[in-house]
Amino acid sequence: MQSFADLGVPESIVRALRGRGITAPFPVQRLVLGDVIDGRDVLVKAPTGSGKTLAFGIPLVQLTAPAAATPAALVLAPTRELACQIAEELEAIARARSLRVCAVYGGVGIAAQARRAARAHILVATPGRLEDLLDRGAFSLSSIRLLVLDEADRMLDMGFRPAVDRIVRACPTERQTLFFSATLDGLAGEIAGRYTTDAAVREHAPPGDGAARAVEHRFVPVLAEERVKALLAELDRERDLALVFVRTKRGADRLAKRLQNAEVKALAIHGDKSQRQRELALERFQSGHVDTLVATDVAARGIDVERVSHVINYDPPADHDTYVHRVGRTGRAGRSGVGITLVSQADAGQMRQLARRLGIHHGLGAGEEGRRQEPAAARRGRSGRRRSRRPAAAGITRSR
Repeated sequence: MQSFADLGVPESIVRALRGRGITAPFPVQRLVLGDVIDGRDVLVKAPTGSGKTLAFGIPLVQLTAPAAATPAALVLAPTRELACQIAEELEAIARARSLRVCAVYGGVGIAAQARRAARAHILVATPGRLEDLLDRGAFSLSSIRLLVLDEADRMLDMGFRPAVDRIVRACPTERQTLFFSATLDGLAGEIAGRYTTDAAVREHAPPGDGAARAVEHRFVPVLAEERVKALLAELDRERDLALVFVRTKRGADRLAKRLQNAEVKALAIHGDKSQRQRELALERFQSGHVDTLVATDVAARGIDVERVSHVINYDPPADHDTYVHRVGRTGRAGRSGVGITLVSQADAGQMRQLARRLGIHHGLGAGEEGRRQEPAAARRGRSGRRRSRRPAAAGITRSR
């Protein structure tokens, strides 16, 4: 197996990685690092949780000179949570080369952020706040030599296409561009071709189109009036941290309250929460003080918590890509996990189609979803005790 040094990564960065317990590159990193270090544009199709942040982060740090005019490199991300997590990961290796990294996102004071951003070698930004700073004249993008678009498909889905177009036009044409996306089809592929020049196309596709790697998938038939009861039964299993997805902001608050009333340590996270409220909820979740986080799809973008052992779709995902991104919050970086979807009779047909497309077993036979079913934990003869709340030594605890 190739090492980081074999791929051309300098010893100073290798040492920084080793200090974080990272000693060997993941497959997507082996696939991409050589091309980027050689200066090529790249188009990369890779699922969330595959290690792609360091696939662009390592060469970003390596190719940015400490004496370069600032900002010299730019990473665009769809949400502030993802921007913060990318910046945190880059900072750990950027210090090895005396580089400054700044996360740029809304919901915090703009003046102080503008000053930090103008001095940073590497910006990690959401499109909206970055445009605000550019409009204020805080800095320009004329010195950008390396541009990264991370989770580009989601930026397009969220309506950022006009803003991203304007930002890309503000960067020099003589630059290196890295485009990371869960898909290179349709609009994402069209935009990728427009933003890059003679790009190397690389695809990292674990079995099941990114959904089945190290993850146990379960589709649980439920009656509408017993959805909360079924969720409580799943949360009562032996587990570590659980991320529960709902469709709406109001639904997230309402469900979190019902879980709290049932003595589950739960919090909600969504776009109507303040930045401080979202950061506090994520901190409490990461630390294990809260073991269940109820989230909307947009709010969960960028959540990368190692101890998430279960992802539960309380409301079924709208489509294939949403399922992949949701369940991608578990089974990350070589770990295992469980993805559970609660399926009503009305949703069963769509979930069967989704599972077939992903190549995973669904167990939703025709008409089976309409029958009244006892909660899964009771069917398996659980003893009645609640699951252990002790942190798992190996990162997660597999379900029984």
